Amino acid sequence: MEINKRNIILTGYMGSGKSTVGKELSALTGLSLKDSDAEIEKTEGMSINDIFKIKGEEYFRELETSYLEKLLANGFNGILSCGGGMPVKEENRTLLNRLGLVIYLKADADTVMKRLKSDNSRPLLSKENEQEKYEKIKEMLIIRDPYYTSGAELVIDTSDRHPYDIAKEIENFLLK
Repeated sequence: MEINKRNIILTGYMGSGKSTVGKELSALTGLSLKDSDAEIEKTEGMSINDIFKIKGEEYFRELETSYLEKLLANGFNGILSCGGGMPVKEENRTLLNRLGLVIYLKADADTVMKRLKSDNSRPLLSKENEQEKYEKIKEMLIIRDPYYTSGAELVIDTSDRHPYDIAKEIENFLLK
């Protein structure tokens, strides 16, 4: 079956399943997968955490915009898993929509907490205890949801769902 859509852009909060669903979707469709955070880490030669600590969040957000501009200029073809904060910037939402079909993978706070419980690599979730981390997740989901929603052509709730099932749902949407 031929997929009749353009590039697939996966957005959503950290832990929503973008990377995992992206891998499943890549396997199903044969499209290549790029992860914006991994690509930025490679280019900068340091982790996202270190970029935040050393150069700041604003610098990192500019790197995200530059990365999207590069993808557009170079004729990107595939699936892009975006960093969680990328769509917050209006310019990035515009670039993402120009780049492809934007799909918001939405997860509730409990699901995100379960998925990120032992992950300390997230600069915006470096909280001392579990309750603080959970409260920060709830707060960030409320703040970011309008940005994710406004830029998306499709919203899929990933809470307590298997990544393959989500990828299959996306594939079926693309085949319509």
